[in-house]
Amino acid sequence: MKIVKRILLGLLALILLVVITAIVYLQFLKTTAVPDYNKDFVLYGLKSEVEIMRDSHGVPHVYAENEDDLYRAVGFTMAQDRLWQMDLLRRVTQGRLSEILGKDQVETDLMMRALRIQEKSQKILDNSDPKIVAALEAFSDGVNQYIAQFPLAPEFKILGYQPEWWKPVHSINLIGYMSWDLSMGWGTEYFLHQLRAEVPDSLIAEMIPNLENHKTLIYPEFGMNKISAESTLLSASQNLKDLGIEIFNGSNNWAVAGKKSTSGMPLMANDMHLGLFAPGIWYQMHQVVDGKVNVTGVVVPGQPFIIAGHNDRIAWGMTNVMVDDLDFYAEKLNEDSTKYWFEGAWKDFDIHHEVIKTKEGDSLQVDLKFTHRGPMVNRFKKEKETMLSIRWLGNELSNEIRSVYLLNRAKNWDDFRVACSTFTSVSQNIVYSDVDGNIGLQCSAGLPIREGSGIEIYPGDSSKYEWQGLVPFEELPYEFNPERGYVSSANNKTVSADYPYYISYWFATSSRIDRIREMLEAKEKLGIDDFKAMHGDFKSKTAERMTQVFLKALQKSTEYSETEKSALNQLSGWDYVLTRESQAASIFEVLYRKSMLNLVKDELSPELFEGIKGQKVLLENLMINVLQDKNSSWIDDVNTPEKESFDDIVLQSFKETVDELSTQLGTDTRQWQWGKLHSFTLSHPLGVVPVLDKLLKLNRGPFEVPGSYHTVCPYSYSFTNLYKANHGASERHIFDTKNWDNSQTIIPTGTSGIPASPFYLDQTELYLNNQYHNDPFSKQTVEKAAAFSMKLKPE
Repeated sequence: MKIVKRILLGLLALILLVVITAIVYLQFLKTTAVPDYNKDFVLYGLKSEVEIMRDSHGVPHVYAENEDDLYRAVGFTMAQDRLWQMDLLRRVTQGRLSEILGKDQVETDLMMRALRIQEKSQKILDNSDPKIVAALEAFSDGVNQYIAQFPLAPEFKILGYQPEWWKPVHSINLIGYMSWDLSMGWGTEYFLHQLRAEVPDSLIAEMIPNLENHKTLIYPEFGMNKISAESTLLSASQNLKDLGIEIFNGSNNWAVAGKKSTSGMPLMANDMHLGLFAPGIWYQMHQVVDGKVNVTGVVVPGQPFIIAGHNDRIAWGMTNVMVDDLDFYAEKLNEDSTKYWFEGAWKDFDIHHEVIKTKEGDSLQVDLKFTHRGPMVNRFKKEKETMLSIRWLGNELSNEIRSVYLLNRAKNWDDFRVACSTFTSVSQNIVYSDVDGNIGLQCSAGLPIREGSGIEIYPGDSSKYEWQGLVPFEELPYEFNPERGYVSSANNKTVSADYPYYISYWFATSSRIDRIREMLEAKEKLGIDDFKAMHGDFKSKTAERMTQVFLKALQKSTEYSETEKSALNQLSGWDYVLTRESQAASIFEVLYRKSMLNLVKDELSPELFEGIKGQKVLLENLMINVLQDKNSSWIDDVNTPEKESFDDIVLQSFKETVDELSTQLGTDTRQWQWGKLHSFTLSHPLGVVPVLDKLLKLNRGPFEVPGSYHTVCPYSYSFTNLYKANHGASERHIFDTKNWDNSQTIIPTGTSGIPASPFYLDQTELYLNNQYHNDPFSKQTVEKAAAFSMKLKPE
């Protein structure tokens, strides 16, 4: 018995030792990379001491005596907080995710390699201003010194790899990735091609936005003589969404002049609507070299310059122009698929021999083929019938890294426009305000000059549909100090039909911009609190318009159950504000979706019906067009002998809505609060592994959220993953040109990308409650707000 007891005690001691060791190791794994923001370090290559003060949210304010020291310190500081995210984004642009995440990422890697992002980045670097090159080299050195000397984030240990040295070209790559992520034609135009196998062109045409129905313009006073144009209509990226690294979607921005501001000076607001994930895409930072540069705002982790923010003279912010920047071409290949036919002769493909290494240890060899326009993309679209190539704006000559470098230093409207002139591949409407009292808005975009409608798949055997260059910057729309006293944009239609160049069909509907302008015009003068209310506004112009359409149709029937009657009463008394508590918001969101889908369900195969759920722009524009023509062939259900009316579609959709909500939330409509359905979770790329999520606390949520994809404050969701918000305001900024220290900011996550850091997601609660934190700018205010102080010293 004594021997057994000793064995049991020994086993117990061993188990305790293993448990204690595991706990100690887990704690070490979680916390070893959390930096001490109060500890000084030697940074080799510095000429002078650099001071880094951080506020109570860990936001760094970097003060240096020269620009070389500044960017070296910026690289070091960013690596402290976001190194693994930087490496992940770098791997995306290089097509090297399979090396760390496994063979499931092979197709994504091949697609990204087909875009040849780093090839363009190297050309940009080779031709950049020496000052920009020096800044990127110093930044890279700062990152690499951190890699060489300090503990790495837990993701590196979990995935079992070391980051490679950072190079200047990697920073430029991130601009190329932004360009791809903003591309408008890749999904929608190919889906229209798929539709043609099942649906006649006359019906497809009703899905194409009728731009005459998009009446709210970004630049209403900018017009030129009209030039006639033809109007004929002839899945690997999902992995990026799943990883939380497909980024860009919509945005809002606006500015008011002094005559509409309570301060008497311009106020400016920006909120870029991007992916909601952890860590977030933006890194808040303030960079100062006295007399040279003093700029604050947000950067993309991995490159050093402020993308949107303000310096001591001007402020700027961005929204996507929604340019149709990608075209498909149907290619004719020879028998062994080694050549393509162009202008009466067989042309050799440019073949790239790619080797994809996987985490499992395999090396896969794949040939990627390129025409003179761009890559063949059949394998990425799983297209077997038509051989397709693409031409993409991201491969055209541009220099966005120059643009942001110059924006950081711009002093006035002229400087601003010079900077914007090379912001071509990442097409943006850039809002402007300055300390001299000016406001403006500049379309900075690459608009291909081409034949045809822009949305057809062009024949690739002719030069007829080649791009003939890009619209000159001098001919792009802009506004400067308009008489109305404000400028604004929300991804809506850019200009009137008088503009001589095709921009896009794929603009956002006018719901957000109409509500923004309604609020801008509701008061004679607006202040910071008014701008906060606008950022947090959940009233929907889409709901205001469509609810009346639905109620009018539903009043023609009297045969309703008690639950249906109660739902009708909720909808009838609604103020069109999608709060968390609103029952009517739930009813409207389900009804609106079902009405759109019931218009198309009977005409489409199950596969294409699932596909169109991911094409909200087509569904919303179909609804807009159907309301203009109640005789549309989409309305009639082809599976019944009767001819259905639009009212029949609404009635069917309403009854399905009540059934769905009753199943999910019960038959008491008082329990149908929108927040019970609508939520978002801040998900880390590794948070899909439950044990990692639990041990490292990678994910946060779900959180009940208000709003929708058609409200100014958006919590957008896909029809393929109902009510789970995956896009929203990735940052909110309000800039006060009268006193920069009054400016306000918030991001949905936090400064740090290290899950154990107190600054990992410390801004989330403020964000969810539409609150902000101060954005100090003057040194006196920065020092007063400083919670941490670090000095980087030369050797």
